[in-house]
Amino acid sequence: MLTHCGGALGGGNMGGPTVEERKAKIAAEQTGDFYYGRRYFVNKTRFWGYLKKPRESWSRARLVVFNESAKYNPDRLSENGPTGQRYGFDQNYEYRIRGSYTGREVYEPNSNQFLPEFKLAEYELLDRNPGWLFRPDDRYDSVRITLTPR
Repeated sequence: MLTHCGGALGGGNMGGPTVEERKAKIAAEQTGDFYYGRRYFVNKTRFWGYLKKPRESWSRARLVVFNESAKYNPDRLSENGPTGQRYGFDQNYEYRIRGSYTGREVYEPNSNQFLPEFKLAEYELLDRNPGWLFRPDDRYDSVRITLTPR
Protein backbone atom coordinates (compact mmCIF):
# COMPACT_ATOMS: atom_id res chain seq x y z
CA MET A 1 0.00 0.00 0.00
CA LEU A 2 2.97 2.32 0.45
CA THR A 3 4.06 3.93 -2.80
CA HIS A 4 6.19 6.84 -3.93
CA CYS A 5 4.90 9.06 -6.67
CA GLY A 6 6.35 12.11 -8.34
CA GLY A 7 9.98 12.62 -9.20
CA ALA A 8 10.64 11.80 -12.83
CA LEU A 9 6.95 11.14 -13.44
CA GLY A 10 6.11 14.85 -13.25
CA GLY A 11 5.31 17.64 -10.85
CA GLY A 12 3.22 17.39 -7.74
CA ASN A 13 -0.44 18.20 -7.30
CA MET A 14 -0.31 19.92 -3.91
CA GLY A 15 1.02 23.34 -4.89
CA GLY A 16 2.77 25.54 -2.41
CA PRO A 17 5.97 27.41 -1.74
CA THR A 18 9.41 27.09 -3.24
CA VAL A 19 11.93 24.96 -1.37
CA GLU A 20 13.66 28.14 -0.17
CA GLU A 21 10.38 29.63 1.07
CA ARG A 22 9.56 26.43 2.95
CA LYS A 23 13.01 26.34 4.58
CA ALA A 24 12.63 29.99 5.64
CA LYS A 25 9.17 29.32 7.09
CA ILE A 26 10.47 26.36 9.11
CA ALA A 27 13.46 28.37 10.37
CA ALA A 28 11.07 31.11 11.56
CA GLU A 29 8.59 28.78 13.27
CA GLN A 30 7.52 29.63 16.78
CA THR A 31 8.99 27.20 19.28
CA GLY A 32 7.43 25.79 22.42
CA ASP A 33 5.92 22.74 24.01
CA PHE A 34 3.86 21.66 21.00
CA TYR A 35 4.15 20.04 17.59
CA TYR A 36 3.30 21.15 14.09
CA GLY A 37 0.83 18.74 12.56
CA ARG A 38 -0.27 18.17 9.00
CA ARG A 39 -3.51 16.27 8.48
CA TYR A 40 -3.12 13.38 6.05
CA PHE A 41 -6.37 11.72 5.06
CA VAL A 42 -6.47 8.49 3.08
CA ASN A 43 -9.83 6.72 2.72
CA LYS A 44 -10.43 3.89 5.20
CA THR A 45 -7.29 4.58 7.26
CA ARG A 46 -7.36 5.71 10.88
CA PHE A 47 -4.04 7.46 11.26
CA TRP A 48 -4.37 11.22 11.73
CA GLY A 49 -1.37 12.66 9.96
CA TYR A 50 2.19 13.82 10.48
CA LEU A 51 3.66 15.56 13.53
CA LYS A 52 7.01 17.30 13.82
CA LYS A 53 8.79 19.42 16.40
CA PRO A 54 9.12 23.16 15.76
CA ARG A 55 11.93 24.08 13.36
CA GLU A 56 12.47 20.48 12.28
CA SER A 57 12.20 19.53 8.64
CA TRP A 58 9.00 17.76 7.62
CA SER A 59 11.22 14.87 6.52
CA ARG A 60 11.60 14.09 10.26
CA ALA A 61 7.82 14.06 10.86
CA ARG A 62 6.11 10.95 12.21
CA LEU A 63 2.79 9.55 11.01
CA VAL A 64 0.63 9.13 14.13
CA VAL A 65 -2.62 7.74 15.40
CA PHE A 66 -4.39 10.06 17.83
CA ASN A 67 -5.58 8.84 21.20
CA GLU A 68 -8.73 10.95 21.56
CA SER A 69 -9.52 10.12 25.20
CA ALA A 70 -8.93 13.76 26.24
CA LYS A 71 -9.79 15.64 23.01
CA TYR A 72 -11.33 14.69 19.67
CA ASN A 73 -9.30 15.35 16.54
CA PRO A 74 -10.28 18.40 14.46
CA ASP A 75 -12.28 16.51 11.84
CA ARG A 76 -14.21 14.11 14.09
CA LEU A 77 -17.31 14.21 11.88
CA SER A 78 -19.48 11.67 10.09
CA GLU A 79 -17.84 9.94 7.14
CA ASN A 80 -21.04 10.37 5.13
CA GLY A 81 -21.67 14.09 5.64
CA PRO A 82 -21.77 16.68 2.88
CA THR A 83 -18.52 17.67 1.18
CA GLY A 84 -16.48 19.91 3.44
CA GLN A 85 -18.38 18.69 6.50
CA ARG A 86 -17.20 15.10 6.81
CA TYR A 87 -14.31 13.15 8.27
CA GLY A 88 -11.16 14.03 6.35
CA PHE A 89 -12.41 17.45 5.20
CA ASP A 90 -9.20 19.02 6.50
CA GLN A 91 -6.76 17.04 4.32
CA ASN A 92 -3.39 18.84 4.40
CA TYR A 93 -4.44 21.54 6.89
CA GLU A 94 -1.61 22.55 9.19
CA TYR A 95 -2.18 22.70 12.95
CA ARG A 96 -0.37 23.51 16.16
CA ILE A 97 -0.85 20.33 18.20
CA ARG A 98 -0.45 19.96 21.95
CA GLY A 99 -0.28 16.65 23.74
CA SER A 100 2.24 13.87 24.15
CA TYR A 101 3.35 10.58 22.75
CA THR A 102 2.06 7.74 24.93
CA GLY A 103 4.99 5.44 24.21
CA ARG A 104 2.64 2.89 22.64
CA GLU A 105 2.63 1.75 19.03
CA VAL A 106 -0.81 0.91 17.66
CA TYR A 107 -1.71 -1.17 14.65
CA GLU A 108 -3.51 0.63 11.83
CA PRO A 109 -4.99 -2.31 9.87
CA ASN A 110 -5.93 -0.57 6.65
CA SER A 111 -2.37 0.59 6.01
CA ASN A 112 -0.79 -2.44 7.73
CA GLN A 113 1.45 -0.26 9.89
CA PHE A 114 2.37 0.02 13.55
CA LEU A 115 2.35 3.75 14.32
CA PRO A 116 3.11 5.85 17.39
CA GLU A 117 0.12 6.83 19.50
CA PHE A 118 -0.20 10.51 20.39
CA LYS A 119 -2.59 11.66 23.12
CA LEU A 120 -4.19 14.83 21.77
CA ALA A 121 -4.79 17.61 24.31
CA GLU A 122 -5.37 20.67 22.15
CA TYR A 123 -5.11 21.92 18.56
CA GLU A 124 -5.13 25.22 16.70
CA LEU A 125 -5.59 25.61 12.94
CA LEU A 126 -2.68 27.50 11.38
CA ASP A 127 -3.05 27.14 7.61
CA ARG A 128 -5.73 25.67 5.34
CA ASN A 129 -3.46 25.55 2.29
CA PRO A 130 0.22 25.07 3.20
CA GLY A 131 1.08 23.23 -0.04
CA TRP A 132 3.38 20.24 -0.45
CA LEU A 133 4.47 18.32 2.61
CA PHE A 134 7.83 16.62 1.94
CA ARG A 135 8.86 17.78 -1.55
CA PRO A 136 7.42 20.02 -4.27
CA ASP A 137 6.70 16.93 -6.40
CA ASP A 138 4.42 15.38 -3.72
CA ARG A 139 1.29 13.85 -5.20
CA TYR A 140 -1.76 13.38 -3.03
CA ASP A 141 -4.12 10.48 -3.68
CA SER A 142 -7.12 9.96 -1.40
CA VAL A 143 -7.23 6.17 -1.85
CA ARG A 144 -3.59 5.16 -1.33
CA ILE A 145 -0.62 6.29 0.70
CA THR A 146 1.59 8.48 -1.47
CA LEU A 147 3.01 10.96 1.08
CA THR A 148 5.93 9.57 3.04
CA PRO A 149 9.12 11.25 4.27
CA ARG A 150 11.98 10.77 1.80
